[in-house]
Amino acid sequence: MSNATSIWIKCITYGGFLKIGVMKNVVFFNLLLFGILGIAQEVSVNILPEAIQIKTAVLPAPDADKDGAMVYGYDTKGNFIVLREGKNNLVCLADDPNKKGISVSCYSLKLEPFMKRGRELSAEGKDFNEKRDIRGMEVAQGNLEMPKEPSMTYIYYGTEEAYNPETGELSDGQFRYVIYTPFATTESTGLPDKPHAKGMPWLMDPGTFRAHIMVGPFN
Repeated sequence: MSNATSIWIKCITYGGFLKIGVMKNVVFFNLLLFGILGIAQEVSVNILPEAIQIKTAVLPAPDADKDGAMVYGYDTKGNFIVLREGKNNLVCLADDPNKKGISVSCYSLKLEPFMKRGRELSAEGKDFNEKRDIRGMEVAQGNLEMPKEPSMTYIYYGTEEAYNPETGELSDGQFRYVIYTPFATTESTGLPDKPHAKGMPWLMDPGTFRAHIMVGPFN
């Protein structure tokens, strides 16, 4: 007897049996589908070897500082960890395997309290505005220290298609530079608060604890 005939007979003979049976099958199918999707999502995250993560992470840094920079990255389970201790004043971040595209950055060690606090708040589920407000309050209260001198951040980014995971090289990478100058204003720097040409420097968030000079991209 075919499945269709069997279901039709059960429907006529037992009335409500079909409804209950079909509902159970639908629930089971949905659970199975979500389970398969969950496994697929986990498998799709590819954690690169530490050496490759480090090589890519230091791409934005000046050549003289690459070997001594501290590097954060990911272990085989996807946990955010220190891949290499540093010997100079730069901290570099490996590409996040959970985000589209390739993006790595290196920043002054003086910015580490600010950056670390941002990562902590992200881990708590805070969005951009919440992180800005919380860190702003903590800076005002003296609980979060910002550098007193201009502090550099180097950023290098591109597409996944142009990235070689075997060598750690990115063929279409572009540079962007960010210089944190807390509480700087357009008056104190002479910079505009919006760019009017490609790649020109301009001041973002002027007058705030997160004021910073943006330079690039250039293409």
